[in-house]
Amino acid sequence: MSEVVIRPATPADLPDLRRAVVELQEYERRLHPTRLPGEQIADRYLAWLQLQAAEKSGATFVAEIDGGFAGFAIGWIAQYHNIPESAEANRFGFLSDICVMPAYRGQRIAHRLLMAMERHLGRAGITRLRLYTLAANASARASYESAGFTPYEVVYEKPVDG
Repeated sequence: MSEVVIRPATPADLPDLRRAVVELQEYERRLHPTRLPGEQIADRYLAWLQLQAAEKSGATFVAEIDGGFAGFAIGWIAQYHNIPESAEANRFGFLSDICVMPAYRGQRIAHRLLMAMERHLGRAGITRLRLYTLAANASARASYESAGFTPYEVVYEKPVDG
């Protein structure tokens, strides 16, 4: 088996990160009709992600196998002011996006990316890591749960007839 390398992203990774954003968006579009086309949102969304990570003590990690881009994860520190929750629960690590490219899925690369983000944010004093996923994304949910995540809140949606 080839060695998986997890490292911080560099500016040279931008084309691969963009490709992964498109891949992730198109994957999610197949799961839910609210997702816009990947090519339509990729540049603006990737710029927003990078800004959030830069401004909020975050990071972008890249996974490589034999020098090939296998995926990425990006996250940052989130600070909420949710009155019913403890201070510890209101400051947490937020994993915004994670994508493993199709050719590399099933090799626990997502786990390695999650661990890298957990270590990074843990060094900043974060004691909780949160993420969101589409309810229909069974493979992502299984991966997160096998990495130790448990459901925290569940969002329900119902289309409203006009």
